[in-house]
Amino acid sequence: MLNQVICVGRIVKEVEVEEMEGKKYSNITIAVPRAYKNEDGVYETDFIDCTLWNAIAENVAEYCHKGDLVGVKGRLQTEIVEDKKITRVIAEKITFLSSKSKGEE
Repeated sequence: MLNQVICVGRIVKEVEVEEMEGKKYSNITIAVPRAYKNEDGVYETDFIDCTLWNAIAENVAEYCHKGDLVGVKGRLQTEIVEDKKITRVIAEKITFLSSKSKGEE
């Protein structure tokens, strides 16, 4: 069996590293536009939640910022939080693809 996902999108907000039980982690969201237009002619966007651990979390926090384009390779994990099922990507590798230039917003 295989549980692997690859997403390419832009980081939605600044990355913050936190610590839990001696391990560093970060929760980020990336905006991934769909490959097709809806009936109004607009590309819709999916917002994918990702969890980064240890060195990956620290490197992304240091080198990536809101709006940067990243590739995320990882696995899907589902958990129940407050009676809601949440599925997120547990990142195994992050590829820095491009930085948003200072003039862009």
